[in-house]
Amino acid sequence: MSAQDAPVQLKIRDLEVAGAEGPLAARLYSGGDAGAKKDGLIVFFHSGGFIGGDLDEADEFLRHLASCSTQHLVLASRYTLATERPFPAAAEDAHAVLAWAKKHKAKLGWSGKRLLVSGIEAGANLAAVCTLMARDRGGPALVGQILIMPMLDPGLSTCSMREIPHDASLAGVAVQCAASYRGYLPNAADRTHPYASPLQSSRLKNLPPALILSAEDDPLRDEAEQYGAKLATCGVTTTVKRMAAAPLDDTAARNECACRAVALQEIGSFLHGLECPPAPS
Repeated sequence: MSAQDAPVQLKIRDLEVAGAEGPLAARLYSGGDAGAKKDGLIVFFHSGGFIGGDLDEADEFLRHLASCSTQHLVLASRYTLATERPFPAAAEDAHAVLAWAKKHKAKLGWSGKRLLVSGIEAGANLAAVCTLMARDRGGPALVGQILIMPMLDPGLSTCSMREIPHDASLAGVAVQCAASYRGYLPNAADRTHPYASPLQSSRLKNLPPALILSAEDDPLRDEAEQYGAKLATCGVTTTVKRMAAAPLDDTAARNECACRAVALQEIGSFLHGLECPPAPS
């Protein structure tokens, strides 16, 4: 799968989905034969540190993803920003979007067979949280989670978060993360809640297979990789890949990094593994 492979067809349409407390803007991407019902649906949540961002943040990335993964629809959804309502509003929205998608599969052109959740940065936090919520609330069933440079540690306590900010070009990312968590989690007690910080959860069993992508020079690197290790210890099939260093001094750069061929290749391999699991030995 390559970012250079231009799609023969790519259909994109804006729509509304149901959040926890009202409608949310969303965008549906479909590559390949636009008239064919797809077996896979990836629900994606954007970056922006819980306090910003919109559907345009990862548009280029999602165009590539839908073009290359033609057996999957991609549904990108907004969520309530912390500037309007803090935690748990965004998490509740994210889970509600999954439930909406399952209920309205015919409207999406989805067979309902495979549902995955994904996101970048704060959106990856919500994606990880969705897997916990779906397990705890009895659905909807998920077959996979794709977490790209996820924000998982409100305590900002990892080595990469403490050390990388000494690089002046990256210091702004750590500062931005701190400001984001102050907005999203104004109640300090919420910072250890598993639906705010999956990394702090002691209950990570019975979750869907995970692909976690980190980046060499990203302050979020260690928390992503620690979460992958915890998932694996709990018996969750987990693949963790560290991408080469790339400039990540703003939100746009994060999405540009996700567009790189290596990320798309890893996602393609992960999706292929879900579609064609290895035969039992």
